[in-house]
Amino acid sequence: MRRRLVALGAALLVGLLLPTPVSAQEDGQRPQGAVLRVGLQQQIDSLNPFLGYSLAATDIFRAIYPTLTTYNAQDFGVEPELAERWESTPDKLTWTFHIRPGVTWSDGAPVTARDAAYTYNRMMSDPAAATANGNFVENFEQVTAPDDQTLVIRTKTPQATMLAIDAPIVPEHVWSKVTDVANFANDQMPVVGSGPYTLTGYRAEQDVTLTANPRFWRGAPKVAELQFIQFKNSDAAVQALRKGDVDVVQKLTPAQYDALADQPDIKQVKGQGRRFYEMILNPGATNSENQPIGTGHPALKDLRVRQAIDLGIDRKALVDRVLGGYGQVGGGYLPPIFSDYHWNPPQPRTFDPAAANRMLDEAGYARGPDGIRRTPQGEPLNFDFVLHGDEASDAQVGEFVKRWLADLGINVALQPVSDNQLNDRTTAGDFDMVISGWSANPDPDYVLRLQTCGARPTPDGNGTPDTLQCDPVYDDLYNKQLAEFDPAKRIELVKQLQSRFYEQATGLVLYYGNSLEAYRSDRYNGFQLQPATEGVITGQQGYWGYYGAEPTEQAVNGSGGTDYTTVAWVLGGLVVVIVLVGAVVVVRRRATADDRE
Repeated sequence: MRRRLVALGAALLVGLLLPTPVSAQEDGQRPQGAVLRVGLQQQIDSLNPFLGYSLAATDIFRAIYPTLTTYNAQDFGVEPELAERWESTPDKLTWTFHIRPGVTWSDGAPVTARDAAYTYNRMMSDPAAATANGNFVENFEQVTAPDDQTLVIRTKTPQATMLAIDAPIVPEHVWSKVTDVANFANDQMPVVGSGPYTLTGYRAEQDVTLTANPRFWRGAPKVAELQFIQFKNSDAAVQALRKGDVDVVQKLTPAQYDALADQPDIKQVKGQGRRFYEMILNPGATNSENQPIGTGHPALKDLRVRQAIDLGIDRKALVDRVLGGYGQVGGGYLPPIFSDYHWNPPQPRTFDPAAANRMLDEAGYARGPDGIRRTPQGEPLNFDFVLHGDEASDAQVGEFVKRWLADLGINVALQPVSDNQLNDRTTAGDFDMVISGWSANPDPDYVLRLQTCGARPTPDGNGTPDTLQCDPVYDDLYNKQLAEFDPAKRIELVKQLQSRFYEQATGLVLYYGNSLEAYRSDRYNGFQLQPATEGVITGQQGYWGYYGAEPTEQAVNGSGGTDYTTVAWVLGGLVVVIVLVGAVVVVRRRATADDRE
């Protein structure tokens, strides 16, 4: 009887907890044409383009909102987007962008230079609006729109990234009514945009629906509707792909990718990734006011200890055994996909436990009776290593690192935590070692800035820092590259920056993983990869992958799998029911290191 009551209670809870699935088009009025369904295993941290910076969110923003310029699909070269042309004064302090005429928002209002000026000025004056992309406007002195087609930006000092302002431009007539950006969800449908798609449906933690924008200046896409369906793990997403319930799946594990080889109607895509996978060593964290923060072990302030740890890590083993060979050994800060800026250490710290032990001996960190080294003051080298609790690769890396550092007389305690806990602890400096990683852009300025003193968190804990280092030498090189317009000279400065970062060993780049994807070839073809050689479909620097998709007759006629959005709701509801048996916990997940753009 008890079991029957529990089952009945669970069924009732499912009915109560699951809202009726709401399509982007009510009453079955779906758009005519194909629906492209993309399986996500990453967090959409916000639909607000001023706040969202996860990979999933920025992927969506690029399909909805314009930017002044974009990166082409062939080789990441800069090309016109909302701005059809531009020029600067000889001193490179004043830039004039000429806005493309005839572009409209999805509600029919014209897109003008005043929208761009409003967006940048809001970012310059409202700290909340600068959350995701404030670095792009930090050096702006004044932004004006003398007329609807002319945008004028004056910078404080020359800024070499003026053609790489990757901040979404929003409609002034909509956003000027938003008084509190920090708490604005931007989830009232439809959301006004001007890209190839318009945001028309959203169910938190479940799916996002975009509908083709017939007003898009390049022409409406061939896909009528684009759905991003969220899965709790990649296994569920792959199973949905096999069944035909989704059309594209990203972030495949090596085992999943290999298992899809020669599968009927499924095509694999292996591209170079834009991400670096990194282990951060707490260098003695401070905030933007130079006040000490966090709980980092004092031994990690010693450069010799950090470099010795680096010598104790076998990157080749990680690529072979964690990535299954689908990746490259880490070294410089920027991934190999950006060949101009990629840098390899001329004398890398390759795996050498004997050298690492000698370095620690010479630095005065003697082993105690238990084999654990001590600081000269007698404190044992017991380090906590904070990992993403739901990432299999983190668990594997953690076990390898624990074993390798034990050979150096360093005791490592693995601490798998939730995504939001990892993010909070990283920002607070509450770690000894922690896993991190970011996606780099074709212009590397965004991720290079993460290692500057200015990227450290504020006293109230806000910010998106990476290693929490503050190195005047690095900052000087960073400022020089930002002001350098000669491409060859800037490349050299960026490589010097990476050399300095490598020398400091606050962030150990372990590897660059390949991007592994798969799609239903019976439903879609013609995906535009970026870059054209060894590129990918999802997570691009633009909307090319989705915009170029060509549906087959099967996709147009809607004879694919089931409506997986409904299934996802049911699965999500069952998970909630199971949780409610024990307790009710409401958590707003934030973007994690693995999700970050």
